[in-house]
Amino acid sequence: MSDGAAEETERARRLLDAQAKAEDLFAQVEKRGLLVPGETERAVSDRIRDLANELYGVSRFWHKRIVRSGPNTLHPYRENPPDRVIEEGDILFADFGPIFEEWEADFGRTFVLGDDPAKLRLRDALPEIFAAGRHAFEAAPGITGAQLYAEVVRLTEAAGWEFGGHHSGHLVGEFPHEKINGDEISSYITPGSDRPMRRQDSQGRDCHWILEIHLVDRERGFGGFHEELLDLA
Repeated sequence: MSDGAAEETERARRLLDAQAKAEDLFAQVEKRGLLVPGETERAVSDRIRDLANELYGVSRFWHKRIVRSGPNTLHPYRENPPDRVIEEGDILFADFGPIFEEWEADFGRTFVLGDDPAKLRLRDALPEIFAAGRHAFEAAPGITGAQLYAEVVRLTEAAGWEFGGHHSGHLVGEFPHEKINGDEISSYITPGSDRPMRRQDSQGRDCHWILEIHLVDRERGFGGFHEELLDLA
């Protein structure tokens, strides 16, 4: 194996390792009962932050920490709804970007406190649409960010939901990763991102991607969120 191939194999391994730790963090959040009615979203977010430090020594997150519940789950990432007290029967989601030994994870999951069938149906639809989006990516070697976004929206609407995000994912990698802001649209899975997703970055490394699924039921006033690595599994 060449040095370049070995380096790319190691990069992929480190990204998958970071994601595995984030997945374990979320499992521990649920196991330890941190998602409970009567707590504010901010208080729960802070407890998840502290747990990440306890379990893995995490002290930094590369993007703002998000816990949203009830009607706040309708808001996309860029918005900042007021802090809310979590209520009985709420749907809620958490979106965290912990840095594990200088490697970024980006992980989001949705939880339902209760047995509301509409909320459970939305929660269960999230990984299904994620899997369909990943299949679309795998089936089209030259797919662009704009094309994948359009397909994710199509899949969402075909399943009877509304897509709630301005984009459906972004680059991820070593911290700090490729600059992603309004001037770097090709770093997102979004309209106008017309470069092939399978490419190398400015340093000659393979690009790796996070896929985000944000479903909303505007009539009932709630949504859900699911994200993880797209091109590595």
